Amino acid sequence: MSYKKDTICVQGGYRPGSGESRIPPIVQSTTFFYDTTQGMADLFDLKADGYFYTRLANPTVAAFEGKVAELEGGVAGIGCASGMSAILLTMMTICGSGDNVVSSSAIYGGSFNLFSVTLPKFGIETRFFDPDASAEEIESLIDDKTKVIFTETIANPSIKVLDFEKIAKISKKYGVLFAVDNTLATPILCRPIEWGANLVIHSSSKYLDGHAAALGGVIVDGGNFNFKGNARYRTFNEPDESYHGLVYADLPSAQFATKCRAQMMRDTGAIMSPQNAFLSWLGSDTLALRMERHSSNANKVAAYLASHPKIDWVLHPSLPENRYHALAAKYMPNGCGGMLSFGIKGDVSQAAKFMEALKLVTQETHVADARSCVLHPASTTHRQLSKEELTEAGVPENLVRLSVGIENPDDIIADLAQALEKI
Repeated sequence: MSYKKDTICVQGGYRPGSGESRIPPIVQSTTFFYDTTQGMADLFDLKADGYFYTRLANPTVAAFEGKVAELEGGVAGIGCASGMSAILLTMMTICGSGDNVVSSSAIYGGSFNLFSVTLPKFGIETRFFDPDASAEEIESLIDDKTKVIFTETIANPSIKVLDFEKIAKISKKYGVLFAVDNTLATPILCRPIEWGANLVIHSSSKYLDGHAAALGGVIVDGGNFNFKGNARYRTFNEPDESYHGLVYADLPSAQFATKCRAQMMRDTGAIMSPQNAFLSWLGSDTLALRMERHSSNANKVAAYLASHPKIDWVLHPSLPENRYHALAAKYMPNGCGGMLSFGIKGDVSQAAKFMEALKLVTQETHVADARSCVLHPASTTHRQLSKEELTEAGVPENLVRLSVGIENPDDIIADLAQALEKI
């Protein structure tokens, strides 16, 4: 039986047996007992489902993985230590030395650094494109070594909305994986797999968790990509000698997720902790309710800021004049989320004075939890970028990122108003 997304938030990922805990227990154990050697051997050979070491899989983590995969409409989830580790594991599963990634330039600063600084150390090149570029411009970056196109549903912090159909057509034309970071939209507002994505990535520390108490990330395998016989993905079609010659493309389902866990999670150990998985599972119970409130609050705040004389510009797709308004209506008809950016009139010092005058809204290196917060990306999350790279990423120096929480919207607006009076 299929359920609506708000029901999956509450019920997904875990079904207790008779007499078992109603919510998933925290299985705080590194290892698991088996009474036969064959039972353990079958687990190591991937012939049976189960757990033998928490570095690869754990029952509590599995409950959260299952809920997120069900919410996204995928076939499997992989819980990771953080959102960044989820992106890294995705790339390591797909790419090797000599390969390249084609990525949107309008992405989170940490992701940009991973692609532009760290992956090249492993021989993996990244070719960046403006998400608003034409299909022809993006296609010109693809060659026979391209392994994935990477984007964000809502770009952090430029608030650009992805045109899914444009990227999906390109990925299908060239037989290239299409991966989307859906952190800021969540599956409540947008399900990328329904728009042609093959892999969906989350920093679960944000909206999925909701309370900013648990670090984590999730990769969802859409199960909708044909690796079999695809020469671009040779490692999926050749025997993996570390698993007795297993060919991942021959598996009936979850080929990517199986390879990612069997190879990369095995060798990096970057799995989500059971404690964090438990907290994230609990927090996601209210995801559908919170996203409705985040979106409605952000709509009101964006409209207020757009009319304020000390604000230069406001970026939120709910505004009718926003260039992404039509795309948001198409891909996110039930709300645009709680993230918005705006420009303070004046220089960087004016932005700092405004943020320091806030009383309810806090300044912190986080977004997308229940509490409203602000950040100046150019001097924090994106400070490693040059002025040219900041411009390319859509992050001007006067940009203030505001994550609108679920407080009373009148209180949020009142705090913004009194802080703007100080500049």
